[in-house]
Amino acid sequence: MIIIPAVDIKDGKCVRLTQGRMDAVTVYADSPVDMAIKWESLGAELIHLVDLDGAIAGNTKNFSVIKNITSALKTPVQIGGGIRDIESAEKYLNLPNVKRIIMGTAAHKDKNMLLRLTNKYPGRVAVGVDAKDGFVAINGWVTVTEEKASDLAKSLESSGTACIIYTDIARDGMLKGPNVTATKELAQSIKIPVVASGGVSSINDIKAYAGVNVEGIIIGKALYSGGLDLREAIKTVAGF
Repeated sequence: MIIIPAVDIKDGKCVRLTQGRMDAVTVYADSPVDMAIKWESLGAELIHLVDLDGAIAGNTKNFSVIKNITSALKTPVQIGGGIRDIESAEKYLNLPNVKRIIMGTAAHKDKNMLLRLTNKYPGRVAVGVDAKDGFVAINGWVTVTEEKASDLAKSLESSGTACIIYTDIARDGMLKGPNVTATKELAQSIKIPVVASGGVSSINDIKAYAGVNVEGIIIGKALYSGGLDLREAIKTVAGF
């Protein structure tokens, strides 16, 4: 299990949202590049990059910023937000230090495209399963579908998906603790590795994942607000 710091990008800046709401934005840094370098310097093994504008618009709106980040780092990254076609996916996959991309809306709407990508880039395509009250949310979390998050996850079993990034939207950016129970249930129900995301606010929240079969924990707001120290978080999971 590893700790994965998040760098969310909106209007070219490093921000955090509350429950994915684009009208609830806190800017933490004018330079996402500098922030990613900071997390690298503190020992991050993988960094989570999200193009928030792209997630809404359905394109790679902050591609140039993300390109600058990947070029400045030695640490691998995973990238999500607005990757809705093969061309966009390959633009990111061809950048330096990109471990994998994260498909969200496209994985829900176009399974054939997902299969084409997983076949061509084995081990490099993850799927974001974002849940609101147990149902899949897409289009930057604006649209809640009628598909259960657990059903989507199970439907990906034979797709070649590298891992599932599971986010409980209600917990994201709230600093009220993660939904460990739902994450554990999902991880136990499928063979695909799961990465947990949303709600972590303290070391105790990280400790709650001890014994849970997740590949990593994505942390955002707690790191930016100072409620959690990245080095301490990394040390904690190393002891699991």
